[in-house]
Amino acid sequence: MAPVNEQLAYYSDLFMLIAALVYAVSFILFAIDMATSSATIRRLEDELAREGHAEAAVHAPARERELAAVGAGGATAVGVSGTGTPVRGAAGSAGASVGTVDLVDEDMDYTGNGRRPVANVAVAVLTLGWALHAFAVVARGLAAHRVPWGNLYEFMTTGAVLITTVYLAFLIRKDLRFVGTFVTGLVVAMMCAATMGFPTPVGHLQPPLQSPWLVIHVSIAVLATALFTLTAAMSALQLLQDRAELKAAAGERTWSFLRLVPSARALENWSYRINAVAFVMWTFTVIAGAIWAEAAWGRYWNWDTKEVWSFVIWVVYAAYLHARATRGWTGRRAAWLSIVGFLCIVFNYTIVNTYFPGLHSYAGLPS
Repeated sequence: MAPVNEQLAYYSDLFMLIAALVYAVSFILFAIDMATSSATIRRLEDELAREGHAEAAVHAPARERELAAVGAGGATAVGVSGTGTPVRGAAGSAGASVGTVDLVDEDMDYTGNGRRPVANVAVAVLTLGWALHAFAVVARGLAAHRVPWGNLYEFMTTGAVLITTVYLAFLIRKDLRFVGTFVTGLVVAMMCAATMGFPTPVGHLQPPLQSPWLVIHVSIAVLATALFTLTAAMSALQLLQDRAELKAAAGERTWSFLRLVPSARALENWSYRINAVAFVMWTFTVIAGAIWAEAAWGRYWNWDTKEVWSFVIWVVYAAYLHARATRGWTGRRAAWLSIVGFLCIVFNYTIVNTYFPGLHSYAGLPS
């Protein structure tokens, strides 16, 4: 067995700490973007108003005919702006103002150019942190001559880099800057817990972990966890957005940042789709774990605490998918069930790994 490369291990630990600091800066920038959302909304609405006035000037005769056809009795509750953009609210008469323009649609595409300088800088800083973090994870694996997820410290740091990877990958196709504060906050928490709560020197794997199933079983589990993390953040925002929509319908003021967040229904739909993919991965994780258990301990199922909680997680997400697809569990109930599933994952990888001894006690922590 090749000796551990201590120099590379040192650089891995150093870059891991630097990455955690860079992630913290990104989190602060996302929080600033959230706090200054009112200015962003006003700028977007001003841009839409200018575009609307320009197009209205071109189509003024057609608009006059539409107003004449509707009459002075009132308009529908939801109309369109001069640019064809859906608007919220009502127009009580021909002289009444239209409602508030929706800044993001059901597909999470933004109206207007969507420029948010602080959020853009936050994404750039997050990308830098991801590059430093990825180097640290790869360096640790090379230093130990194995995959870098053989103990709790490595699992959390690898999980954090995969969460960041998934988030940045989704940003290429969809504007998910609205969930950046939640994702980076969780990544910072994971990095702090790993580096300060579960620091583990680079070393060789324990004999039961020296198996090809470590690569297959754990890698899919980490990827599924990354997807579940993203959906948990979206479900939390769904609850906030649902409450804001109810308050707006009652004429009450709401948190301005939520104007930059998709509707509760859109968040729920996207969360459901991603959870369905992650559930398939988690199902494979449980099956692969059972096969590995039979090879290592002679039994497919040993009622170990970690095995039980992995199955509990599977049951919670299976109930979520089934209830939403066949029983009409939508809205808040679906969001809470998704969050409960994620809390079970957090409990499994922290409390169970730390305080429940069993066949899976490979956290690498001092006893």
